[in-house]
Amino acid sequence: MTASIGNRQQKINFSLILLGNAVLGAPMPMLIILGGLAGVMLAPRAELAILPVSLQLLAGMLSAMPLSIFMGKHGRKKGFVLGAVMAGLGGILGLYSLFYTSFSLLCLAHGLLGAALSCFGFFRFAAAEVVAEQWRPTAISFTLGSGLIAAIIGPEIFVFSKDYFDPIPFAGAYGAISLISLVGCLPVLALVIPTSATAKTDFVQEKIAASSILRRQPVYTAIFCAAISFGVMVLLMAPTPLAMTLCGFSETQASDVIRWHVVAMFAPSFFTGSLVSRFGSSRVVFLGLVLLAVSGAIALAGIELEHFYLSLILLGLGWNFGFIGATNMLSENLAPEERSVVQGLNDTLVALVATLASFGSGVLISTFDWAAVVVAAFPMIFLAGLMLYILRKSVVLLKPV
Repeated sequence: MTASIGNRQQKINFSLILLGNAVLGAPMPMLIILGGLAGVMLAPRAELAILPVSLQLLAGMLSAMPLSIFMGKHGRKKGFVLGAVMAGLGGILGLYSLFYTSFSLLCLAHGLLGAALSCFGFFRFAAAEVVAEQWRPTAISFTLGSGLIAAIIGPEIFVFSKDYFDPIPFAGAYGAISLISLVGCLPVLALVIPTSATAKTDFVQEKIAASSILRRQPVYTAIFCAAISFGVMVLLMAPTPLAMTLCGFSETQASDVIRWHVVAMFAPSFFTGSLVSRFGSSRVVFLGLVLLAVSGAIALAGIELEHFYLSLILLGLGWNFGFIGATNMLSENLAPEERSVVQGLNDTLVALVATLASFGSGVLISTFDWAAVVVAAFPMIFLAGLMLYILRKSVVLLKPV
C-alpha cells in the first residue's frame, strides 16, 4: 500500500494499539483452558462445571453495548483502561476463588473477564480511527493479526504460572492474568487520541435513531455477515476436541488441531487488509463464506485426522476473511457520530450468535453427532451469502448507466 499510515502521532497510536491488543488479549486462550478446569474443581454439582464459561460469554454479550457507549462519551483510552481494570479484578477474584474454594467468586471472576474481553474487541475499531482513511482495512486486519501473538504467549504463560501457588492448582494463572492486565495498561495510557479520532461529541449518539441506521442495507448486511462468520467458527470449533476424542484421537492431537486453527484465524490478518483494499469488503467476505462452506464439506467427508486438520484450518481462514471484511464494511458505512452505538450493537449481536452457537454445538453433538453440528452451519452460511448477493445487486442497480 503506497499511502502513508498517517502522521507521526497516528503511527505511534497505531503501534500502541497493536501492542495493547497483543498483551491484553493474552488471557483469552488462557481462559479457554481455565474456565472448565477450575469449574470442575469448585462446582457443587457436575452439571454446573461449565457455568463460569457460560457466564463469561453472557457477560461479554451484555457488556458490549454499554462499553461502546462509554467509549463514545469518554473516549477509547478510558474505555480500554476500564477493560484492563476489569480484567485485573477478574484475575484477582479467580485467584481468591481457588484459595477459598468459592464457586460464586469464580463465576463473578469470569463475568468480569468476559466483559473485559468484550472491551478489548473494540481495539480493531480504534485502530481504524487513528490511521489515514486509506489504511483502515489494513489497520483492522493488523490489529486482529496481533491476536496471533496473544494466542501464542497465552498458553505459555498458563503453563509457566499455573502451579505458582502449589498445591492450589491454576491459582497462579489467574494471578498472571492480573499482571498481564497491569502491563497491558501501559501502552493504553500512552495513547494520545484527538477528539475527532474517537468521535467524542456531546454524545450525539443519544439523539440518533439507531433503528434508522440499522435499516441501511450495507450496515445490517455487514453486521449479519460478521455474526455468521463468528457463529459458524464457534459452532464448529467448540465441539472439535470432544468430537476428536470420540473418534479415538488423543487430547494432544485435538490440542494441536486447535492450535493450527488459531494460527489460521490470525496469521492471514497481515495481508487481509490489502485484499480488502484491492477487491472490496464484500468480495473478501464472500471468499470467507466460501471457505467456511468448504471447511464444513471436508468435515462431512470423513473423520480421519487429516480431515480435522484441514477443516479447522480452513475454518480459521474463513473466519478471518469473513470477519475482517464485514468489520471494514461496517466501518466504511458509518459516520463518526454513529460509531459507538452501532459498533456496540454489532459486537452484542456477534457475541449473541457466538453464545448460541456454543450452546447449540454442545446440544447437537451430545444429542446427535459431529455430522449434525457441521450440517447446522450450512443454512447460516447460505443466508449470509444471499444477503451479500442482494446487497451487490442493489448497488449495481443504483449505479448510473
